[in-house]
Amino acid sequence: MQLYRRTLALPGVRTLLVLVFFARIPATAAGMALTLHIAVTMDRGYGAAGTVGAVATIGIALGAPVLGRVVDRYGLRPMLVITTIGEATFWVFARFMSYPLLLVCGFLGGMLVLPAMSIGRQAIAALVPTDLRRTAYSMDSVSTELSFMVGPAAAVVVATQFSTQTALVAMAVGIAVVGTALFVMNPAVRSEAEKASTERIPRRVWLTPRLVGVLLVGAGAVFILAGTEVAIVAQMQHSGELSWTSVVVIVWSAGSAVGGLVYGALARSYRQVTLMAWLGVLTIPIGLAGGSWWSLMLVLLPAAFLCAPTIAATGEEVARLAPPAARGEATGLQSSAFTLGAAVGAPSVGFVVDHASPGWGFALAGVGGVLVAALAWLLAARQRDRAPAGTAVEPGTRAGSVS
Repeated sequence: MQLYRRTLALPGVRTLLVLVFFARIPATAAGMALTLHIAVTMDRGYGAAGTVGAVATIGIALGAPVLGRVVDRYGLRPMLVITTIGEATFWVFARFMSYPLLLVCGFLGGMLVLPAMSIGRQAIAALVPTDLRRTAYSMDSVSTELSFMVGPAAAVVVATQFSTQTALVAMAVGIAVVGTALFVMNPAVRSEAEKASTERIPRRVWLTPRLVGVLLVGAGAVFILAGTEVAIVAQMQHSGELSWTSVVVIVWSAGSAVGGLVYGALARSYRQVTLMAWLGVLTIPIGLAGGSWWSLMLVLLPAAFLCAPTIAATGEEVARLAPPAARGEATGLQSSAFTLGAAVGAPSVGFVVDHASPGWGFALAGVGGVLVAALAWLLAARQRDRAPAGTAVEPGTRAGSVS
């Protein structure tokens, strides 16, 4: 636990982790609030709700790197003003919008989503020295797991106990509160030493095959997580134990959190591509469990332990490979990778489940992860092979690895 004590003793780290945890809750509740409003209150069905979600996802994926670049050039506060006003405005007026208008505004609102997760990762890179970043990013991954346990549940409670319109207004209030809190705190996104350097490095220089591989691993990890979530629900419904789904998902998330805590306490980092490959391999046979909810829960745990470590390793690598002057854009690309991974994983596995069985859904999620790990390894090997003889390897990087 010494690494955790050292990390939490750093100035500003405790406050940052607490603030970012609460800032992520509206983001994790957004999808559930919008889905319930469209599918239930507007009576348009879950397909229509999913379409708006997909359009918003495209907006988020396109907007995240742009917002990151705003942070790189103008600082955090201008970006917070734009996103806080923009996203809060969407949630205020969403309850009055027709379905076609929601489709259009969902895309625009997605582009202006307050990037709480990117802000947290940037601030960690600025506040935490390199030797403690693995621990800090592990805590950040655990915090993300906890926010996903709180956010959607809170949206369901407000929507069912009051109304979905109330839930949408609560989203607007939540965004306004966390945006204001972040504006007041204004966490550093560059260290004092990094602020002294004003050199701008072209994107083609820092967006290397190795970094692209890291982003692919991030997308692949979320592909597995999103696909696994769909397969869990399908498996529970197939076995007639749908009411136990929340218990299985909570234990799955808790296993990921435990894995993140263990990873953060380790003395050294593990290769990101290796973590990704094992996550995929351990996901493939989950569907063989069948039977009752508790057997599925137990079989999920080995893969669950690797979820948070894989995500944490992605954040650590992006912070190391991206130059400080472009870190905002790089973390924005990371967020886009996560978003696209979820956007592809859930419908792909859902299609397989609909036309085959839940077991094949787990298999597809796992195989997809293994293939992404292989592609990331090839990209890193390609960069190594292209490097001129005598070129120094990046600090902390093993030749031929993504991490």
